[in-house]
Amino acid sequence: MYQLEESIYFYLLLVVPILIIGFVALKSWKKKIQKKYISSHLFKELSPENSQFKPKIKILLLSFVFVFLSIGLVNPKIGTQLKTVKREGVDIVFAIDVSKSMLAEDIAPNRLEKAKRIVSQTINELNSDRVGIIAYAASALPILPITTDYSTARMFLQGLTTDMLSSQGTAVIEAINLAKDYYDDENQTNRVLCILSDGEDHEFVNQDIPSLVQEMGISIFTVGLGSIKGAPIPIKSNEVIESYKKNLEGDVVITKLVPGLLQEIASSSNGIYIRGEKTQEVVDEIIEKLKEMDKQEFESKEFVAYKDQFQWFLGLGLFFLCLELFVFEKKTYWIEKLNLFNEKEL
Repeated sequence: MYQLEESIYFYLLLVVPILIIGFVALKSWKKKIQKKYISSHLFKELSPENSQFKPKIKILLLSFVFVFLSIGLVNPKIGTQLKTVKREGVDIVFAIDVSKSMLAEDIAPNRLEKAKRIVSQTINELNSDRVGIIAYAASALPILPITTDYSTARMFLQGLTTDMLSSQGTAVIEAINLAKDYYDDENQTNRVLCILSDGEDHEFVNQDIPSLVQEMGISIFTVGLGSIKGAPIPIKSNEVIESYKKNLEGDVVITKLVPGLLQEIASSSNGIYIRGEKTQEVVDEIIEKLKEMDKQEFESKEFVAYKDQFQWFLGLGLFFLCLELFVFEKKTYWIEKLNLFNEKEL
């Protein structure tokens, strides 16, 4: 098995026929000029050291130089062995609350940006785990299906805003139900849902979320964002606060961290609840918990290990180049005495 890394360099081989055509044309032109002014017999008498054979050797050597340098730049690779790579990891889906309350700035710069930072830094710490992203408010929206493409995950993560869902409110059950469709195998023991929210769920009163969580068999980590004291929800224009969100009575709405729901979900699913004040501490705790979980083999690939072979061809190219430099167009008398090509009989 072989592989060509940069096949575009094969175009350098076009230099070889150009060299040969140019050489033949030059020789023909020289002979024409010589015949015009001097006979071939007289030319041999006046230039006894001129070799008719060595220029052909030089052009042949130059052709070899371009051939081997071209192949060396292409970098042919030869497959040496077949290797099997197994990947193990945890499937972790991040469900991020994008309701308007996440704009409160009781955690700098605000709750939503804090959630995005936590998720981004957690992804940076992952190894071969697969990640997915869900955004939710009163409804849930799939943002990124389960994948190992971390750069794409970070790109989609940065695009999350509180304007992406028209239905406002917070319904964590929508995110949990949507997360069920993210996992490949219901028998997996390494399924994790990480919910990042302020815990203000007005639909929770009428839902038996703990029972639903236990039936799913998913470990749920919850991250509480905000402060118990709470903060108003700013309304901004060009990053400048113009006013704060108000209720129907005209009073400024104060949104607070409500840890009760998040703690109950985590405890009923063999998960953990984490306060989201310090980003690195949250990330460390999530990663530590993931390391303790059983790893599921979700991908196994076979591939051929290739070794570069360019050095041999570059070496041959340089060898023929050096050889060409030491071949002169004058006759070499000790070679002439050997009569290799029967010149004396001609």
